[in-house]
Amino acid sequence: MKIISLFTKAPTHQRFTYRPRYYDPAKDEMLERENRIRKEIERERGLSQPDSDYRSRIAGSFHAARKRSKPSAQTSEVVMRLGVLLFMTLLLIAFFQWGKSALYVGLALVPIYLYWKIKGWKRQN
Repeated sequence: MKIISLFTKAPTHQRFTYRPRYYDPAKDEMLERENRIRKEIERERGLSQPDSDYRSRIAGSFHAARKRSKPSAQTSEVVMRLGVLLFMTLLLIAFFQWGKSALYVGLALVPIYLYWKIKGWKRQN
């Protein structure tokens, strides 16, 4: 594992816009007009309520916003990077203060950390 990769952002997938090949604006406008006329006829007959349109859009927007929110995985990555930096800094300070014995004790903590990390991976899988 490269040490530099701990402190860089992970690449994300590329996004692109898709435009359909066969698009007929006249047909689209005609379908939209037909749907609007059908809704007006239903309102006149009393089959549907006029308030139902905006209520469904509001409810749908809340669900869409929940799906768009970013997961907390990014915050855990930031905390992990901060922890690694803090560990390395403290290890360096301890080395200057007490010498090689601090390095031996500090590096003995790395296998313990890796054991906990692998144990956590097994629980998730």
